[in-house]
Amino acid sequence: MMALERGIVWGADVVMLQEQYVERVGYNISHPGYRLIRGGRTMTAVRRDTHLEFSEVDKGGDGYVQVFDIRYQSGRKMRLVNVYDQLRQEGGVRSQGRPAQTARWNEIMGQDKILPRGDWNAHSDGWDPQCPPERDANFLENLMDEYDLIDVTDGEETHSNTRNGETSRSLIEFFVTKASLADRLETSADLATTSDHAIVCAQLRWDEGEGPKVSRKIPGWDIDGLKSEEEEENYKQAKKEWEDKSSKRPVLNEKSSGDELQREAEWIQRNFVNHLNRCCKKVKVCARSKRWWTAEIAQNRKILGSMKRARNKGEASQQQDRKQRSNLRRMIRQSKTDMWRKFLTSATRDQVWQALRYMKPGGQQTTKALRSRMGVVAESWEEKAELMKEEAFPKPLKGVERKAQDEGGEMRKKITDEDIREALFNQSIQMAPCPDRLGFKAI
Repeated sequence: MMALERGIVWGADVVMLQEQYVERVGYNISHPGYRLIRGGRTMTAVRRDTHLEFSEVDKGGDGYVQVFDIRYQSGRKMRLVNVYDQLRQEGGVRSQGRPAQTARWNEIMGQDKILPRGDWNAHSDGWDPQCPPERDANFLENLMDEYDLIDVTDGEETHSNTRNGETSRSLIEFFVTKASLADRLETSADLATTSDHAIVCAQLRWDEGEGPKVSRKIPGWDIDGLKSEEEEENYKQAKKEWEDKSSKRPVLNEKSSGDELQREAEWIQRNFVNHLNRCCKKVKVCARSKRWWTAEIAQNRKILGSMKRARNKGEASQQQDRKQRSNLRRMIRQSKTDMWRKFLTSATRDQVWQALRYMKPGGQQTTKALRSRMGVVAESWEEKAELMKEEAFPKPLKGVERKAQDEGGEMRKKITDEDIREALFNQSIQMAPCPDRLGFKAI
């Protein structure tokens, strides 16, 4: 339940559990925010209002392996694998044989974008720098070598064990994936749970060029720089050029047709973008624009790129590539932590409340299932929206006519140029621009 609640706070679409509580008569686990899909010793929770399409695929493993094919709204596809690799238990006694290893792994790994995650119960210095004596690692090591997989844990401990008063930590829960997908994953582990196992969180970022051509980067222009004192002459010249160009265009009024309005909007968009490209410096918001991006991180990113090219040529080993990748992730995480601590120690007045807003859960939390007056339960986002609409705007009873409004509201009044100007220039310039890049700051 702690993992599911943490998933709601983090906004996780999927929570994968292993070695969950074995249910008995009269005791059943459920959650209002997640739909639970049970295996034998694995259980996968899918967010009820997720925009992703999930389909479970049976690839064997006798409930110790769950395979899900995911489809995004953009059409992009990937595969999730939930694994619990441990000896089978019969009557509380572990018997020989690990069901997870009997799954049809050659079929499971037949996807380009695949993310296996689980409790592997295997110890190896290949993924655990502080490895205890190596054991039960042959299966996972062979799987990683055969399909060219790497772990994405950065050596963080995910399991604690207390014996004879001494506590030891190890790494047995983690994600493995191909290098192309590992670069898009950000992971972290939280050992502050009631279990001896950690909650491992992974956030997947899709890069530009994957699937439909939808850029997640926000290009724009340095408008503040153009309006600075140093660029005063250039600003005056740019303003004059635009006034000369736009003054020759026809003036639209209430008699203008929809086609004329559309053509004018397209002209403004096309020519305004070209005008800003000529007179204003272009900027792009990307990872290197962030405050935590340092020269040291940039240098290590170049080293990782060289390491990947050398590995493709056979001049570097997988272990060297993995080590450099872990170093870069650890460096980025440390830089982000330092920036956060620096912000907290120097926060004054309103910044204190700003820090509180950063720490509070976002507004995308799942609401509980709703029940209508007729007893119908609404679980998905669409069902909840339909139910709320019916309650907020009930249909009139048959035979009852609504009394017509004697006088119209504001919509009957004519829209003036001042109304349009006020609507435009009262908008926040901090809002993200549309695909045409013309945000309210540019306008």
